[in-house]
Amino acid sequence: MVALGGGHGLYAALSALRRVTDRLTGIVTVADDGGSSGRLRAELGVLPPGDLRMALAALCGDDEWGQTWRDVVQHRFRSGGVLHDHAVGNLLIVALWELLAERAGPTGSTVEGLDWVGRLLGAHGRVLPMASVPMDIVAEVRGADPARPRVITRVKGQVACASTAGTVLGVDLVPADPPACPEALAAVDDADWVVFGPGSWFTSVLPHLKVPALARSLVRTSARRIVALNLVPQPGETDDFSPQNHLEVLQAHAPDLRVDVVLADRGVVDDAEALEKAVAALGGRLVLADVADPGGAPRHDPALLAQAFVQIFAQ
Repeated sequence: MVALGGGHGLYAALSALRRVTDRLTGIVTVADDGGSSGRLRAELGVLPPGDLRMALAALCGDDEWGQTWRDVVQHRFRSGGVLHDHAVGNLLIVALWELLAERAGPTGSTVEGLDWVGRLLGAHGRVLPMASVPMDIVAEVRGADPARPRVITRVKGQVACASTAGTVLGVDLVPADPPACPEALAAVDDADWVVFGPGSWFTSVLPHLKVPALARSLVRTSARRIVALNLVPQPGETDDFSPQNHLEVLQAHAPDLRVDVVLADRGVVDDAEALEKAVAALGGRLVLADVADPGGAPRHDPALLAQAFVQIFAQ
C-alpha cells in the first residue's frame, strides 16, 4: 500500500491503513513553509519535517511503546524563547539528518534518517518525501484581493495558498521539475494499491502530481488507485467545493490518471448522481461508507476508514 498526502489527512489515511497491512509507505508533500517546519527549513535548508513527523506518528502502534513515542514526537514546546512551538519530532528528524550527513555525506541521509526514526517508534510502515529538495507551492487564485474579485493572481507558499481569501484554480511547484525521491518512485512502481487523500486538496494531495517523475510513476503503475474524499471543504482552500469538484480538479491536474475507486462518506454526499458521473469520468466506481467520526467531529475515524479499505481491497 502507498498513501499520498500530508498533514492531518495523510495521518488519517495511515492510521487506518496500518490496521490493514504493515507493507505500507506514506509519501509526503514537502512544501510546508510555516510554523516549526518553516523555521527549520529557512534556518537549515532542510526539507520541512512536520508532515513527515505526523506520518511517522500515524504509523505508531496502539501499544504503550507506540502511544508513548507518538506523543513524544508530536509534543510541542511552549515557552517564550526560541524553542516555542517546535515539535520534538521535527528536531529529532533534523538532528538525524545532520548526523548522517556528517558521517556519510548528504546523499541518502534524508531517507535513512526517516527510517531510523521509524525504527525508534516501531512504525508499522515507512515514510518517504515525495521529492529530494524543499519546494514552494504556487497557486493561481481568483479574487485573492477582495477588492478585485475577478482578477487572477499567483500566490506563493503553502501557508499563503491554504489561507487565501480567493478561489484556488490550480497549483504548480517551484522548482517546476524537482527531483523525485527514488525510493518513493520504487514504492509506487511496486504497489498493489495507491491511495490519494484525504487532505488539503491543493496543498497536500495535488502537489504529488506536479512532480513530473512521480506523476509518471502514478500514471504507469499497475497498482489500483483509490481516492479518499474529504468530509468537509478546507477553509480558505476549497471553500464551497462539492465532492465532485475535488475530482474535477484532480482530473485537471493529471488528465492521464485513471482511478479505480472513489471512497466518500455517505453522510456528506448530497448529489450522488453528480458524484458518480465525476467518478466515471476518471474510470472508477463510487463506494459510499460511514467513515466519519461517530462523535460528529469533521475527521475520519481510523477504525471505520480501515473497515472501508478492507472491503474495497477484498473486491
